[in-house]
Amino acid sequence: MKSAGSSPFGRKAVAHLKKVDPVLAQVIDRIGAYRGWPASNGSHFDAVCRSIVFQQLSGKAAGTIHGRFQGLYGGRAPLPDELATTSDEKLRAVGLSRQKSAYLKDLGGKVAAGELPIETLHELTDEEVITALTQVKGIGRWTAQMFLMFRLGRPDVLPDLDLGVQKGIQRAYRLRKLPTPERVKKIGANWAPYRTVGSWYMWRLMDAPTPVPRSGGGGGRGGGG
Repeated sequence: MKSAGSSPFGRKAVAHLKKVDPVLAQVIDRIGAYRGWPASNGSHFDAVCRSIVFQQLSGKAAGTIHGRFQGLYGGRAPLPDELATTSDEKLRAVGLSRQKSAYLKDLGGKVAAGELPIETLHELTDEEVITALTQVKGIGRWTAQMFLMFRLGRPDVLPDLDLGVQKGIQRAYRLRKLPTPERVKKIGANWAPYRTVGSWYMWRLMDAPTPVPRSGGGGGRGGGG
């Protein structure tokens, strides 16, 4: 699913989305084939650590801090028990905030204690994954959804709290205001079972220099408000 530009999955998802949503069909025609995301390396634990480090930071700054963070462990991702016992001072010294240091240590502690079976999360349903991850301090629904999409490659995730998805929907559907999470869910309902792909197009739309033109017959769903 992650690199499904010309795969059967990608073609099937795009065909479904174009059929059920005329507005999204125009976005797809503009953006082109669904390309997905490259497969990520490392373990599930590594991926969640990285997501915490990257929260609320630009990619370049977060990448620098993440590199320093791994430098504490010889240039690799820490083991859960190593992270849980790393001093706050060491974590703060590489540029992590007090909050993020606490979040990372809570993650390491819960995994080391067996409270969070992180390396078998792929065996759970989407909602079960969200429930499991959000028991960790600093991990909310959005972060768990990013894990589902980017790490596990789940095809039907709609991150209703994501600003990029909200802005993409506002542009595509010509909304006067940024849509609420409930409005995002309503507009994205027809995208199932490929809401991940629909979200991908909303992100790509925000990279486009100009709005997608809307034809006279193009889907009134979601417009005007």
